[in-house]
Amino acid sequence: MVAVTVPDMPDAEDVRRIALSLPDTTEKTAWNMPTFRVAGKMFATLPEDETSIAVRCPKEERDELVLAEPEKFWIAGHEAQFAWVRARLEALDGEDELRDVLADSWRQAAPTRLLDAHPRLGLPAGG
Repeated sequence: MVAVTVPDMPDAEDVRRIALSLPDTTEKTAWNMPTFRVAGKMFATLPEDETSIAVRCPKEERDELVLAEPEKFWIAGHEAQFAWVRARLEALDGEDELRDVLADSWRQAAPTRLLDAHPRLGLPAGG
């Protein structure tokens, strides 16, 4: 019998640790939940019971993500008009995917000076 290793499900502490490891990121409570900001601009939140995250995502990509992986991504009703998507932490493929999702959102909020200083951050490996 072959042992299958299941990646540990990311949790709120992983979100906090990874988000705060990104350059110039701070945590601020807003709407009674933790929010993460780069240079003051929000790029991630840990809503409600902290089993999901909300991140920036261009609307075209967001719609494709939700259609392709509805068990993982969805659009919260009050965020539908904004370029944000929710991701279920338990559905992510471990910390690597969580890091990718957070770094991609960070890139969308980060000012040019940070993008220039960290050109590879949040880009697919070999991309």
